[in-house]
Amino acid sequence: MKRLASIALISLAAASLSGCSTVSSVWNSWFGSDKGKPAALETLSGPATGRVVWSAKGDNINFPLSIATPADRFVVASSDGTVRALAAADGSELWRGDAGGKLLAGIGSDGRFAAVVNRDNELVVLDAGKVVWKKALPTPVIAAPLVAGERIFALTLDRQVLAFDALDGRKIWELRRPGEPLTLAKAGVLMAYKDTLIVGQGSRLAGVDPLKGQLRWEASVATPRGTNEVERLADLVGPAVRQGDVICARAFQSSVGCVNAERGSALWNRVVGGTNGIGADDQVVVAGDASDRLSAWKLANGDLAWSGDQFQHRKLSEPVLVGKQVLVGDYEGQVHLLDRDTGKTRSRLATDGSQVVAVALLNDTALVATKSGGLFAIKGE
Repeated sequence: MKRLASIALISLAAASLSGCSTVSSVWNSWFGSDKGKPAALETLSGPATGRVVWSAKGDNINFPLSIATPADRFVVASSDGTVRALAAADGSELWRGDAGGKLLAGIGSDGRFAAVVNRDNELVVLDAGKVVWKKALPTPVIAAPLVAGERIFALTLDRQVLAFDALDGRKIWELRRPGEPLTLAKAGVLMAYKDTLIVGQGSRLAGVDPLKGQLRWEASVATPRGTNEVERLADLVGPAVRQGDVICARAFQSSVGCVNAERGSALWNRVVGGTNGIGADDQVVVAGDASDRLSAWKLANGDLAWSGDQFQHRKLSEPVLVGKQVLVGDYEGQVHLLDRDTGKTRSRLATDGSQVVAVALLNDTALVATKSGGLFAIKGE
């Protein structure tokens, strides 16, 4: 079994470096995969409940994409290294830059500084579109960096956390935790909560002092179970979501759970498979499972609100909640809008026909990114 675990770790690292965003290919080769036929789209007759307010085109996206949403703009990166800031209101380009090579991980930004990781595993930081410094990282990174408080935070594949000065690239601190037998080659959790840095460490959320790199608290989102390291793999998968003092996240193929970030204590978790990030608003937490069955749990206590299987095997993106609707994309570039309270499909919008690879929310506008590089800003009606 030790040899199997070693092979798995090598396979996961290789997958991340080749641009594959998950351990699914390794998992499926050992345990089989569900090759169900994608569900046929429902016939909808009601009025449209959303609209595309603007769209833009970029290069293909072949890495784990994230979209930064500082202030009044979306900051996006293409696989070729192009970085752009687009006004959320109308999609107009505020600035453009070039990271100088193809990218391995998505983007973090505070509106001024933007940070990406290239194929040479270099952290590249731009100031209003101009590269100001690069820094080689010690181990592979596939999670988007976090930019906050004139600092750049990076989460490596082995869950090491590094903090750099945004102005000159000086390393301020690093945080190493006891290593897990296996780590997941998929973007993890790295986000801010007030004056605390929130980091995914295995199946736990950790609150870290962003000034000193010291641990403040830890809380479990999942309880790993299984007879070997592969079955117990339950790394947290980004994006996590925040509602007030509550942060919710998915543990890979294990559960969805929420933590009170003010107290550093677990609130609830529900056993459910799946590999994508989750969505939430002040009422519900929404996630899809391994077969793309969607479920919603009440934010306050984790009670099941609804579940629906109308999109099974359609390779859904992570969901976001816009108004009182759940927005989720699929492998055909279709964007579906569901009633938040019932899970019933209300309407759908077509994009460019390629798979939806990321969705980000800024106020009342959701930005949908497709594998072909299409960007579609959608508002709910």
